[in-house]
Amino acid sequence: MKMNKVMMVGLLACTTLSQGAWAAQLSQDAKAAIPNKVQQIIVVDYHAMQNSPAAMSLKEKMLPPELKRLEQQLKNSGLQVDQDVDILALAAYVAPKGDGTRIVGVAQGQFNTQNILAHFAKDKTKPVMVRNNSIYPLGTAGASVVFLNQTTMIFGDKDAVRDAVDARDGLVQNFLSNGEMVSEMTVVDQKQMWSLLDQKGTQTMMKSILGPAAQIADYDTVRDRMKSSRYTMDFSNGVKFEMTVVMADTMTAATAAQVLKGVAVVKKSGSSPLEKTALDDTTIDSNSGSLTIAYASSDSQFSNMLNSSLFQQVVK
Repeated sequence: MKMNKVMMVGLLACTTLSQGAWAAQLSQDAKAAIPNKVQQIIVVDYHAMQNSPAAMSLKEKMLPPELKRLEQQLKNSGLQVDQDVDILALAAYVAPKGDGTRIVGVAQGQFNTQNILAHFAKDKTKPVMVRNNSIYPLGTAGASVVFLNQTTMIFGDKDAVRDAVDARDGLVQNFLSNGEMVSEMTVVDQKQMWSLLDQKGTQTMMKSILGPAAQIADYDTVRDRMKSSRYTMDFSNGVKFEMTVVMADTMTAATAAQVLKGVAVVKKSGSSPLEKTALDDTTIDSNSGSLTIAYASSDSQFSNMLNSSLFQQVVK
């Protein structure tokens, strides 16, 4: 399973969602705990999504086994995930020492740390101390968790959690020093679910979407002029998806839009009626040097799309 798929479905699938309608905004503590070289970050507001059949269908269809295990480990630790977590973020980043890409999770909420730590003590779960940070192991699969305070929790494999506390403590650069992504965040963080991708992540995503069309000569020119991308999803009244790919100039954005429109025409020729409707409901355009893609559907249409071959091609 590729990183983008794991991150997206993990955010939608970790728990039953609570009621409300808020924006998925990260606190300063949360941002400070994410290492600087972020390739992709996805953030979800739990409270906006409880009554979304589409989000729940995505959970049931796509939740991978490793995220089911993590969910259960968090619950076993005494954390009331479905009640305590307000905002969840997953960030894929280049490790500070350059030794590969890692994923770290950040949860915001109101955590009863006293009860959780008492549960750890009862189970004789001993923390690893990193300066003033108590990092607790979760199960035997290498996952760990640390509470920065009563509103911010970090989780993931032990190396990712260690990177996060190093970033928060100022030993390595953190997300707040990534000026480009911090600026992009202000455009999307009023939404219920949003994601930012760096240049490499954007190129990989677009290559997957374009499929065989990514082999044509025009795409090589377009690919090298992709700068970053962002997308948002809203589940308050059906499903609304909007994506913006920032290009180097207006001409490149227009070329990318034409290439993607051509791909949509080709895909429609071999699609089912449901898939054709989805493609008809997708708007592809360019504006001020950016490629824009927008899609809207009812909850039932989106839930049905989860079983389509078109959806599988997009998330594979």
